[in-house]
Amino acid sequence: MKSEIKQAFDAVRAEQELKEQTRSFLMKKIRRRHLRPAVAAVICALSMLVVLGGGMLYRSPVAVISVDVNPSLELSVNRFDRVVSVEGRNADGEILAGAIELRSLNYTQAVERLLNSEAMQGYRNEDAGLSIGVIGGDQARCSEMMAQLERCAEGWNAHCYTAGTQELEQAHELGLSCGKYRAFRQLQALEADVTPEQVQSMTMREIRERIAELGGQAVSGEGHRHGKENKGGN
Repeated sequence: MKSEIKQAFDAVRAEQELKEQTRSFLMKKIRRRHLRPAVAAVICALSMLVVLGGGMLYRSPVAVISVDVNPSLELSVNRFDRVVSVEGRNADGEILAGAIELRSLNYTQAVERLLNSEAMQGYRNEDAGLSIGVIGGDQARCSEMMAQLERCAEGWNAHCYTAGTQELEQAHELGLSCGKYRAFRQLQALEADVTPEQVQSMTMREIRERIAELGGQAVSGEGHRHGKENKGGN
């Protein structure tokens, strides 16, 4: 636990140190060369663009990890494999997102911390049917991330999949996480009048059992099932 907290603070500190080092380096160059004020002003402006651009690069997500049991959470991950934001996609997810600090952790460390948290242990014992998805525009990256996350989910009744950004957008339009959206589409094919709001309040296990009751074949998590198809597009 202590090492994970240290890594989280180290990531934040590294970003700030990069900004300071860049600014200091450029200012030294300006002073040594005795540049004209106009030239110095241009260099200062460019240095600020570099510093701000680096910060924006760190904060910009390139993939989203959707974790669904009953709590539904989405972890946004940057190009450096760090979690830059955590959002609860239902009431239980919002509570959990506020209770566990996951930002700035490597995404595998973040998911491990989440799944090993006390709040999640009850769902593990209930065979609740964990769903983990990696959503993004780079399918190769998503598949590589999923291979790592499958190891994190060992011991859970887990279904793993990758999806495109279009599918995530469709899920958000209905107020659902990507995992709940996929389950909703399965259930809707068998029960046309089911609503996103009803699915939102159901656990993944309840949705799976309802699909089975209606004669469908719900995605269960015996072992780890990695749905490599990317039906959502980019």
